[in-house]
Amino acid sequence: MSDPGGVAGDQLRAFVERIERLEEEKKVISDDIKDVYAEAKGNGYDVKILRKVVSLRKKQPHEREEEEAVLDLYLHALGMAGSAEG
Repeated sequence: MSDPGGVAGDQLRAFVERIERLEEEKKVISDDIKDVYAEAKGNGYDVKILRKVVSLRKKQPHEREEEEAVLDLYLHALGMAGSAEG
């Protein structure tokens, strides 16, 4: 059935309720992830580096290689690249 204004109220309500449930699930998962990072930190791991590793693992090898090449190029251009000469 359509409500006055042409909006199917029951369908709209169902979408909103699904979104709300998913948002709550997302919050719970986010809290769980924070707990795992806290546990890792408690065991002496560097959380910043762990986040970087997780980010890198999401990427395809060619994407990582491209990013590393561009990063290396930028570091060289800024005189920040390490040198064997010391």
